[in-house]
Amino acid sequence: MDYLDFFNYYLLHFVVLYVSVGFVYFFYSYKSSATQTNIPPGKKGLPFIGETLAYVMAARRGTPEKFITDRTSKYSPDVFRTSLLGEDMAVFCGASGNKFLFSGQNKYVTSWWPNSIKKALMDPSCINNSSMEESTKLRSFLPPFLKPESLQHYIPVMDSMAIEHLQKEWSPYKEVKVFPLSKKYTFALACRLFISVVDPKHVAKFAEPFAQATAGLISVPIDLPGTTFNGACKAGKTIRQELTAIITKRKLELEEDKNSGTMDLLTSMLLDGLNHMEISNKIVGFFIASHDTTSTAITFIISYLAQYPDVYHKVFQEQMEILKSKGEREHLNWEDIQKMKYTWCVVCEVMRLSPPANGAFREAMTDFTYAGYTIPKGWKTFWTVHTTHKNPKYFPEPEKFDPSRFEGNGPAPFTFVPFGGGPRMCPGKEYARLEILVFIHNVVTKFKFQKVLPNEKIEYIPSPIPVKGLPISLETIQI
Repeated sequence: MDYLDFFNYYLLHFVVLYVSVGFVYFFYSYKSSATQTNIPPGKKGLPFIGETLAYVMAARRGTPEKFITDRTSKYSPDVFRTSLLGEDMAVFCGASGNKFLFSGQNKYVTSWWPNSIKKALMDPSCINNSSMEESTKLRSFLPPFLKPESLQHYIPVMDSMAIEHLQKEWSPYKEVKVFPLSKKYTFALACRLFISVVDPKHVAKFAEPFAQATAGLISVPIDLPGTTFNGACKAGKTIRQELTAIITKRKLELEEDKNSGTMDLLTSMLLDGLNHMEISNKIVGFFIASHDTTSTAITFIISYLAQYPDVYHKVFQEQMEILKSKGEREHLNWEDIQKMKYTWCVVCEVMRLSPPANGAFREAMTDFTYAGYTIPKGWKTFWTVHTTHKNPKYFPEPEKFDPSRFEGNGPAPFTFVPFGGGPRMCPGKEYARLEILVFIHNVVTKFKFQKVLPNEKIEYIPSPIPVKGLPISLETIQI
């Protein structure tokens, strides 16, 4: 039997197996659907992978909202059924859908993380733990670090690191790529504030597997050699090994009373008696939340400022007034941040048009009814920015870039949701606000810039990413 015959022989068996399994899948899906009356309209897609591939393809084309809008038009503007990541899922739409899920936390729905994400990022022994339990533990450590008094202490550190970053990575060059550099800055900042790792080589070694892991989070969850998901799982293992070494070293320092006295997130968790596995999982969650989405937001803010010179000029004027009020080598403080009102309007409008995150998952705790449809217990739910952020019902001329939308009272409740809402609103919202505003302050007061590729393609992996990294030409401002 030559190679071609061998390949065809096994291909035939694979096709027969897939068709057979698919038949069984659809047979039992039909029986299951028959017992579930009045579920939301929609379809489950292919066996096992459902419509995950269709969603991933739309995201890779830079149009994840098309996956949503096609189905709201075809099935229902309120809620529709699909299957993502191997799960039956109800996608809630519009401001009413957002409000229902946000206010129904722990009443109708609870936190849920896909097993594929757990497998890629968490310790294997935690995969079967409930998402609600993990999420509750995760958030229990956030409040002390995200209170205003703690955040105020972060601002000078953010400012000094932004200045150092721009001097080293931007100033020597006439052209830079914004996206990889913004990721480098936000990751280094997270390392500094959360685990007190400051050595650039150590930070770089730690950053590479994080990039590989996040790239696989919305891939089809097939763990075979060569797949994106397999790469994410390998990267997750590397991250856990690196964290274990950091945790072990810090624990030894505490036991020998050799700690520098810095009360960062890692030290706090060790003093609270958490084991290595719990700490590792939580730190991974913090890093994903604190640097990945903010680096995306920073990238697109700079993109829009380059595209709209009049908006850049207004931001520049606001930031220069703050800069001129400072003494030489005096860092930004909490009061300075509160003066950045127009800049924050610009940031919000950028996040409306190019949201750093698409939405979030939940799990139905019980059977419940929404918009006349029954959501069965155990089904997963998904809310998404793509049903409100560009909806003309909530934002007239939705494709128009207009920061004034966020002046005064701003948009209607539950229509602008880059950080979620209700009890599950992102607890790091204020941290992200400070990180973004401090960095933008330093960029616009030091540089004028233009896009090198005005029509650069955007992909969602899972956050929006300019495929060439957003190259810009720089001109240093002489003050």
